[in-house]
Amino acid sequence: MKKTLPIILSIIITTHFMNVNAQFIFDTTKNKTIQTLSTQSKISKDLIKRGVEQVAMLWNYTDGNETEFLNFCVENFCKTPEEKEQLFNRVADNFESIFGHNNRITLDLTRPIHVTGYEQLPIDELFATYDINAHFSDDMFANKIAFIIALNFPYFTLNEKENNGATWSDLHWGYVRLGDYFHSRVPANLQQNISVAIGNADNYIANYNIPMGLIKNGSNNNYWAYNTKLISHWGLRDEIKAAYADAENGYIKQQLIYAVMKAIINQSIPMEILEENEGYYWKPVINKTFLHDIVEIENTPEPNTRYQHLLNVFKAVSATDKCYAGGSNYISRTFESELEMTLADVEKLFISLVTSPQVKQVADIITKRLGRKLQPFDIWYDGFKSRSSINQDSLDNDVRNKYPDVTAFQNDLPNILVKLGFTPEKAKFICSHVQVDPSIGAGHAWGALMKSDKAMLRTRFVNGMDYKGYNIGTHEFGHNVEQTISLHNVPNYFLNGVPNTAFTEALAFTFQQKDLELLGYENTDELLEYLNTLDIFWGCYEIMGVSLVDIKVWQWMYQNPDTDAQRLKEAVMRIAIEVWNQYYAPVFGMPDQTILAIYSHMIDAPLYLSNYPIGHIIDFQIGNYLKDKNLGDEVFRMYAMGRLTPKLWMERAVGSQINTNDLLSSTQTAINKINEVMKAEKKSKKK
Repeated sequence: MKKTLPIILSIIITTHFMNVNAQFIFDTTKNKTIQTLSTQSKISKDLIKRGVEQVAMLWNYTDGNETEFLNFCVENFCKTPEEKEQLFNRVADNFESIFGHNNRITLDLTRPIHVTGYEQLPIDELFATYDINAHFSDDMFANKIAFIIALNFPYFTLNEKENNGATWSDLHWGYVRLGDYFHSRVPANLQQNISVAIGNADNYIANYNIPMGLIKNGSNNNYWAYNTKLISHWGLRDEIKAAYADAENGYIKQQLIYAVMKAIINQSIPMEILEENEGYYWKPVINKTFLHDIVEIENTPEPNTRYQHLLNVFKAVSATDKCYAGGSNYISRTFESELEMTLADVEKLFISLVTSPQVKQVADIITKRLGRKLQPFDIWYDGFKSRSSINQDSLDNDVRNKYPDVTAFQNDLPNILVKLGFTPEKAKFICSHVQVDPSIGAGHAWGALMKSDKAMLRTRFVNGMDYKGYNIGTHEFGHNVEQTISLHNVPNYFLNGVPNTAFTEALAFTFQQKDLELLGYENTDELLEYLNTLDIFWGCYEIMGVSLVDIKVWQWMYQNPDTDAQRLKEAVMRIAIEVWNQYYAPVFGMPDQTILAIYSHMIDAPLYLSNYPIGHIIDFQIGNYLKDKNLGDEVFRMYAMGRLTPKLWMERAVGSQINTNDLLSSTQTAINKINEVMKAEKKSKKK
């Protein structure tokens, strides 16, 4: 997962016009300004009009009177294309310095709560929530840099970008992306409130570890070492996945973890367990806590902390809605400005898969492979992956031997890239801009924002790197590769990055899927490609439902802005059940499950979850395209295009739009092949 700084930056500097005082600059003054500039400039009248009108919408009484407005525009409008390009290059250099150094400051301030090896102090959380960019927008408007940029590099809508972007040069695309920066005016205090709310939620999630050694089943058996801790939700989910390879105790462990998840969702998880009070044990299936295995005690449930953080984030973010014109809210801004895909298109994309006939067919295959009825936690069925048949302890030992410490993993990154098809020179270049850190949380990738800095790769190291840490590490390394290429190799600074975070998730998934291959595990299974397709399909089915819950929860919060944490918890659980009953209960045969609400992203990464299924779909399309091509060369070509719209990026990258057609078609082929093999095996056994 990419870290939340890009999300915060996009909240600060992205989305729709702010109508501070639409009538302060009257039409007569605007028209006079446009006419004056048209006679003096070689720039098209359309761009002059667009720039003047945008500045007029942002201008208020503190910025000057109408005469000062006119004079400002005349004095600061670039009269020739050469002047405009010169201004663009200077702004690019200065913004890279500002954003790059501010990003570095934020990284340094958050190290004690993100990276191991620090003695945590109460003040660390305060520093971590400090937003160095909080006053950036205010400062840029106060010194009128924002107005100069808006005047010369006006904003273009998503529709305009999609309709015209194919004909734009790289330089013009840079102009357009610079125009995305200043067409809103959010006060610094509101920006800081967002940073604090997300920072607090992030800290809550990063430290939400379940002590599995304190968990027992109804027979008083424990299945984890005493000091085992699993972070929610990632660690719990991954433990469910790993348990499919444990023929003896795997199913029991999955049932226990599922009970833990439900307790987290409904906030009945005992504080005595979260606080690891000495002598306490918890039986999550019946939700009872015991002292020294003898005395049953009354649980002290978590006081809706999870939902209070979600509510705090909503209130901080939605408080900025008044700064945007046209009835914009955070939902529409996230999809149309950040993802640059409409919510309707995203929902249509998801529903096309979760309602497809292939879902039931894949579920039937899983049922046969498990030899039992599906359970809700089987949304994370991991048996299509080759690693599911590999002993977890053996995997852990192999990884620890290969990567006993951070330095060993850091030093091996170039070799990983060479194995993936990158030239040694390109591998060395990329890895010289990536730094590995031992993570307190599950792990994340945090990109640099200036070329002289490094991207951070963070994953867990506990007595060396185990397989989970390695698996997460390869995913995050995929992010780092994208972050490095799309900063250093794009045509200009304002094209740095990708169309939206789904595109960096796509490359991260591509890396992650090759983790066993990179470790030297060979799979000669002729069904491997078919099984991988089913794995991607089932993963999309799971995360699309989670994403739909996330979207519907935000829609509910906007409909009920005065809610409290208790009512929000009830709403989240109700929405999760509704989505489950519509798209999952007909397949699993078990209604009224809340499991789709377990994802931690819902709490500390507002509306981020949709990036994952979109990323999976993009990943599949890119994967199909790369089958007969060199991954290293193609990745460089694709991610050096920079931040075009998703539509245009995909057209240029793989020659098609984002769709589920390829995945559904390939899934049907895989279903037919696997069923054919299973039928033949059954027939053979009868003989």
